[in-house]
Amino acid sequence: MSKIDIPSWIKESERKTIIDTKRDVTIIVIVWVLLIAIAFSINLSGAIKEKTQTLMQTARVIFQEIVITREWNSGHDWVYVPITDKTQPNPYIISPHRDITAETGLKLTQINPAYMTRQLSEISSKSHGPKFRITSLNPIRPENKPTEWEQKALKLFKNNAQEVGVLIKDESGNHFIYMAPLITKSECLVCHVEQGYQVDDIRGGISVILSSITPFKIMPLALGYIAIGICGVFIIVVFVGKLDKAYRELRKQSVTDPLTQIPNRRDFTMHIIQEFNRSKREGSKLSILMCDIDNFKAYNDTYGHKRGDECLQIVAKVIEQTLNRPADFCARYGGEEFILILPHTDIDGAAHVAEKMRQNIVKLSVAHEGSPNHKIVTLSLGVGTCSSLDMVYEDLIKKADIALYKAKANGRNRIEIFQEHLPEQTKEDNE
Repeated sequence: MSKIDIPSWIKESERKTIIDTKRDVTIIVIVWVLLIAIAFSINLSGAIKEKTQTLMQTARVIFQEIVITREWNSGHDWVYVPITDKTQPNPYIISPHRDITAETGLKLTQINPAYMTRQLSEISSKSHGPKFRITSLNPIRPENKPTEWEQKALKLFKNNAQEVGVLIKDESGNHFIYMAPLITKSECLVCHVEQGYQVDDIRGGISVILSSITPFKIMPLALGYIAIGICGVFIIVVFVGKLDKAYRELRKQSVTDPLTQIPNRRDFTMHIIQEFNRSKREGSKLSILMCDIDNFKAYNDTYGHKRGDECLQIVAKVIEQTLNRPADFCARYGGEEFILILPHTDIDGAAHVAEKMRQNIVKLSVAHEGSPNHKIVTLSLGVGTCSSLDMVYEDLIKKADIALYKAKANGRNRIEIFQEHLPEQTKEDNE
């Protein structure tokens, strides 16, 4: 049998603990990754929202500047400019004073707010600035017919929307389109009264296009969160691993005798219950050996407690090495007593193991001057076996205990088998 410093049931428990730990780590990692994903989504959404708000504010300022310029124009009852190839008379201005000739012979034509807005947009576009245009659901000039997006925005204005802005992407790049309504004022009725507009009506809008918008760089932000996520997963795995290792070490220590490094009495109690219940379920044999180092008190008195501890370690090692089957189990029961569980073993098989163990101790020839008959370290052993389904595991331990004390009473360095017909014996101090 291999060294049994870790009992089989503890190994099984550890296996289950490892499975549970892996499951818990997986759950924690999943939760951590979800939290990172949520944080990334919130941060990304916030960054995009902030960028959109900045673009909205920029477009809003441009819109207000255009409105102010138009108000300046209409406040002067329109303005006259020289007629050129680029500035021809506006056919949509119906006025006898649209075109005039100065005393110097210079020909002038009136520029209304709409015409001026169009020319300003052309200038801005040439300098790679923002583009803007006036439009309406009912335009006077056909070229001012709204695009599909502008048409949707104009309809939103009729439903009390104050402004609309959106980021779009096409083959030419990323753009931000903004639009706000134009409110009819009294001076506007000069051109628009025939269309049925009244003061404070929404007669159209001005759209502002900001081109060549630098796209939001998601990758640096994503890489940052991925790095945080990986570090977090690493810390979780390492931290939980250390906790699990510490837990398993404490668990092992709780069921291991610190001197002999074999299972302790607490572990034996748990193990015998497990094996006893299995034996009753399967109807299989189960035997127990209880052994005691003969005259151990005298050994301590003769050689000292340090040598006594070494003797316990030697005996524990021999007991371990005598057991050949993985299911066999031994523990330090207390003081110089050891106890063994032999599953699927009848009385004869248990007696054979006990005798082999006794002989192996004798072969060591460990000096023991305090032993009156043998002068070497020896073992006395008692054997008990399940004989009735009505038994409880305490009865089985009691059988082995009675047999052990019979062996000590009969001269030590021997084995005794519990006999059902024998009267119950009482423990005596056979040290």
